Amino acid sequence: MEESLLSKTQLRIVGLGFSKLRPAWGAKLLLILAFTLFTFASAQKLTVLVHDSFAISDEIIADFTKQTGIELEFLAAGDAGQILNKAILTQKSPLADVLYGIDNSLLARAQLFNIFEPYKSANLKLVPANYIFDTTNTVTPVDVGYVNFNLDLEYFAKNNLELPQDILELNQEKYQGLTVVEHPATSSPGLAFMLATIARFGETGDYTWLDYWYELKNNDLLVSNGWSDAYYNAFSRYGGDRAVVLSYSTSPAAEVIFAEEKLDSAPTANLYCEKCVYEQIEAVGILKSTPKLKQAQQFIDFMLSKGFQEDIPLNMFVYPVNENAAIPKEFELYSKKPTSEQIAKLDSEYIEEHLRTWLRDWTAVVEQGRKP
Repeated sequence: MEESLLSKTQLRIVGLGFSKLRPAWGAKLLLILAFTLFTFASAQKLTVLVHDSFAISDEIIADFTKQTGIELEFLAAGDAGQILNKAILTQKSPLADVLYGIDNSLLARAQLFNIFEPYKSANLKLVPANYIFDTTNTVTPVDVGYVNFNLDLEYFAKNNLELPQDILELNQEKYQGLTVVEHPATSSPGLAFMLATIARFGETGDYTWLDYWYELKNNDLLVSNGWSDAYYNAFSRYGGDRAVVLSYSTSPAAEVIFAEEKLDSAPTANLYCEKCVYEQIEAVGILKSTPKLKQAQQFIDFMLSKGFQEDIPLNMFVYPVNENAAIPKEFELYSKKPTSEQIAKLDSEYIEEHLRTWLRDWTAVVEQGRKP
């Protein structure tokens, strides 16, 4: 766009020939022209800080640029926690104009450091109230995913084992050595499941979340550093010895979509039970230091549009929040959303206040073998 504008306007000025102008005036005019073009180009580029799992189709990005004249640059910088920390640490010299990927468990940390400029998009009316976790509009919900256990159906059938119906059953002897989870200090789903157990079992009483983890550990639990290692190395579907893997509710649909040969049904299933699924609502926010407030607002509006929302599922394997956005048929067949009773929730401020203690206690019990 900058090139076409130059050819139609400024180039006609240059085409007059600087030889007809006094050298000093020619130099000044060239300097003014260069500054104008630099300013224009800078104003039309928006930098978005994203987590490593962010993906959207090139056609969708091109459509935004076509509609607005704004070019998008995406800067991937780790997981959700890492990009938030980077935004906090670089407030005085910001890396980007917009941050995408903060979720409902990290909101309190972002608000503590006051890094976002509030904005209420007109398209927020398309989002159901249960996904709007920030009533101050410092961030805008974009998509939602669910962390839960996946079961390898073939393994259970071959070994004549009943499918577990509750996460408490994973501590039974018949499921010994079958469960793999991700580490809560190094993995987003690992952290999400730890939070789910805190919400489910509580911190006080005869049986707490640490009692649950102590039993799980003593039933030969395997802890992996990240999701890829757990799913593609430890999970029995891919040659490992663990038939129960901590993953996402959309994983069964992904198995069907990416199968080398057409499948009539999903080879894995979700383990849904009361308060054993953790809901992760991802959001976008405008970084307070940006000089491109209007452009950032335009991008947030666009992220809630039907076209952008319908592009999310098959790129990031999470659900759109726009209630008018269609989802792939595989999601409907094999990855239905959990019910509200199955979703575990914790307040983000409570998480921020206690997270270090929880991680310390989890480490003591699961890695060091301390009895609660």
